[in-house]
Amino acid sequence: MAVEEVPVWLEVNGVPTVTWMCTPELLEELVLGWLHGEGYITAVDQVHLRPCATDLGFWAEIPEARLAAVAAERRRPVLASGCGAVSTFLADPASVPTQPLRGSPPGVTVMRDRFKELFARGARYEETGGVHAAALTNGTELFHHAEDIGRHNAVDKVLGAALLAGRPVTGLGLLVTGRISAELAFKAARAELAWVATPSVPSTLAVEVARRSGMVLVGRAVSGTPQLHRPALAP
Repeated sequence: MAVEEVPVWLEVNGVPTVTWMCTPELLEELVLGWLHGEGYITAVDQVHLRPCATDLGFWAEIPEARLAAVAAERRRPVLASGCGAVSTFLADPASVPTQPLRGSPPGVTVMRDRFKELFARGARYEETGGVHAAALTNGTELFHHAEDIGRHNAVDKVLGAALLAGRPVTGLGLLVTGRISAELAFKAARAELAWVATPSVPSTLAVEVARRSGMVLVGRAVSGTPQLHRPALAP
């Protein structure tokens, strides 16, 4: 048994920008979520996306003002800590404005129930055991579940799916099956999520990003004693 992995490329305004090694499904969602997480767009109507008819790739056209905003942040390619993902920004906690608490995660029992539901939806994981999963949640139900060989890709897919569906994500929570890296925390902070939870643990930089942005990170979320990392301005 092997897990499927393919390259998918993206050009932004005619410039080759990124190639993902990913699971070949929900690719439009992947592109939109990545563009949002990198700051290229804040809404789906800011991009015109065209798939390549002969290859797994996309051309994206965005307003020059959005490109200028990205350029103004003086970004540089970064080899991220997860799945070899290349980011066009350094997830620097010092660049995150300090914000008050955005919201709180549910209790232990509810959190376990949501993760059970997340794992139960994992058809590809059931088949191969070699993928990550992510989903948005309001604590009561899951939205936009996605699986991918890369955990950052899975997060981009669920955020992109929310953009396509017109679902506001501010204040929602995010369930992920892998470690919470600084890059992942930065994506969640930019989306104004309230909290991110994992059965694993966050990195130190992820904790600092969350502390500044007003998010709560929950490590060991399915254990009897979850580890809560609260924002700097939490009451």
